[in-house]
Amino acid sequence: MKVAVAGCCHGALDKMYETLELLQRRHNVRPDLLLCCGDFQAVRNEADLRCMAVPAHRVQQLPCLRRYYSGEKKAPVLTVFIGGNHEASNHLQELPYGGWVAPNIYYLGYAGVVRFRGVRIGGISGIFKSHDYRKGHFECPPYNQQTIRSAYHVRNIEVFKLKQLKRPIDIFMSHDWPRSIYHYGNKKQLLKMKSFFRQEVESNTLGSPAASELLQHLKPTYWFSAHLHVKFAAFMQHETDSKEELPKATKFLALDKCLPHRDFLQIIDVEHDPNAGDSLEYDAEWIAVLKATNSLVNVTQSSWNMPEKNGLHAKWDYSATEEAIKEVLEELNHDLKIPCNFTLTAACYDPSKPQKNMEPVHTINPQTTEFCAQFGLTDINDRIQQAKEEGSGRGECEEEEEEEVDSTGSAEEPSEYNTDNSGLSSFNPDEIMLDEEGGDEDLSTCSVDPSPDHPPEFSTSFSDIRIMPDSMAVSSDDAMDSNNEELEKSAGSKVEEKSSTERPLKRIGGDENGNSGVKKIKRRNQAIYAAEDEDK
Repeated sequence: MKVAVAGCCHGALDKMYETLELLQRRHNVRPDLLLCCGDFQAVRNEADLRCMAVPAHRVQQLPCLRRYYSGEKKAPVLTVFIGGNHEASNHLQELPYGGWVAPNIYYLGYAGVVRFRGVRIGGISGIFKSHDYRKGHFECPPYNQQTIRSAYHVRNIEVFKLKQLKRPIDIFMSHDWPRSIYHYGNKKQLLKMKSFFRQEVESNTLGSPAASELLQHLKPTYWFSAHLHVKFAAFMQHETDSKEELPKATKFLALDKCLPHRDFLQIIDVEHDPNAGDSLEYDAEWIAVLKATNSLVNVTQSSWNMPEKNGLHAKWDYSATEEAIKEVLEELNHDLKIPCNFTLTAACYDPSKPQKNMEPVHTINPQTTEFCAQFGLTDINDRIQQAKEEGSGRGECEEEEEEEVDSTGSAEEPSEYNTDNSGLSSFNPDEIMLDEEGGDEDLSTCSVDPSPDHPPEFSTSFSDIRIMPDSMAVSSDDAMDSNNEELEKSAGSKVEEKSSTERPLKRIGGDENGNSGVKKIKRRNQAIYAAEDEDK
């Protein structure tokens, strides 16, 4: 089946769907599924805007989701997305286990696995920050200056749950890149386009160590990411556990953000079950893992480690047994279809009645209530509200947090990772480009042909195959960038990206006079970049 993969959406849903429509008109290619790798910005109203960690001048108009949320529009293709670091966190927090944010638009939750036409799709939302990694999901709206950011930081419990999976994963999504992935693709080309990555790449600190851990464990066929606003492909062959086992390989692809002249969309062919239905389905093993790990749910900001085989825990293996998976199937009468139970939980923005002072509230979503009741799980938001009522919730936690966090925003308690890096050490020059101002251009001029200023097709962007070391360490020879002709032919045939319909899609735009080549540069508030805890 045809799968469309998008980088950072930044609320430009209309533009993405229009680009897919253009693809169908020009090349008669219609994707069966759209995957979005974060920064989706599921904003419904002014209160949601107050829950996004972005400067005020970046949100002069509400993103497009409100029209799909209200029912004014319906997504023309099934859309599945994960969260990034520019999200309406209050909205996504309503659906910790995943759910519909609008008809035909599904959020995977903090972490999740679903199936579509027999293809197994997993993902983890947010970005990595070591000082929040070992905390529970304690945040709830209205957020303060710390929690508006920590709300989208990846937690160790989500990584632990995903590491319990034993069955193969076809597609996995993360917002930030797995650390070390840049050593398995054309690193020279990457640094040519993003020279300010060089220090992190050379010190092997660019990206998420938690995502690397998952990549090593899950070994999915495809891994898609966004966050760093650049297209980058890599091909990674994993180590085998035994001589009899065939080595697995992962095709990695990161994509740009949805803007003119950018490689923000890619179409790939994915093998599927032709006898499977067209509905999004629960994954029985994932549900069984959620049930097994339910006792580990934590809604405090106390740091703690997940169970491991170190002599300190009575139980450390929470993987799903065949019996547990069978029980899930029996509970559902072997009908895994995810119910289309989307419910409005907030007023939609009304341009005739703007409410600039609308305050966000902590909401329990009926979808989550139904899901938890069906599978006997803890409703995280209900638990947070109980904690608040007991006097140990958000009010007191805020005071404790301000005492715990030092001036740089790093918690004093050490993390199991010795780094705190979500990608960039200072600021990302890409973030001060005002090219998003060209967002209303006519897509009829959009080109689907690759540009010489951008990387080539997915199939020709691979460098040599490298065996992934167990520790994810990188040796000195990993810094070499050699293009292996034989590999590229092999990778090309596997990925099947030769046709014009599968070239990177770009939105092409310009002003009314036809001038499109000049970018406006504006320096954002340097205080934003001065804080070490700022998320890039």
